[in-house]
Amino acid sequence: QVQLVESGGGLVQTGGSLRLSCTASGMISRLFFGGWYRQAPGKQRELVALISTSGSSNLRDSVKGRFTISSDNAKNTMYLQMNDLKPEDAAVYYCYVKYDGAPEAWGQGTQVTVSS
Repeated sequence: QVQLVESGGGLVQTGGSLRLSCTASGMISRLFFGGWYRQAPGKQRELVALISTSGSSNLRDSVKGRFTISSDNAKNTMYLQMNDLKPEDAAVYYCYVKYDGAPEAWGQGTQVTVSS
């Protein structure tokens, strides 16, 4: 099993920044695939960003140029740097990882609120 602990959410004004962190423990191997999802009230969960062990990443179009996903494999931590936040970015953000040889894991979710 892999356990994830998220942190970094909060309340910011439009145009502000937050950095979300997701730290893994348990059955951690070298190879992994991870990402950040978000879910706003009344909406389906949507993929925000993906990253692989190699560092290659993908972002949804609406956050390109504003969000960055990264990972520190030595710390078993994945990050989502969010700049120029907009009200439509407000949601509960969940991290997700899949390590080689272990079941997929989800974080507990962290609330991001953006005031206009």
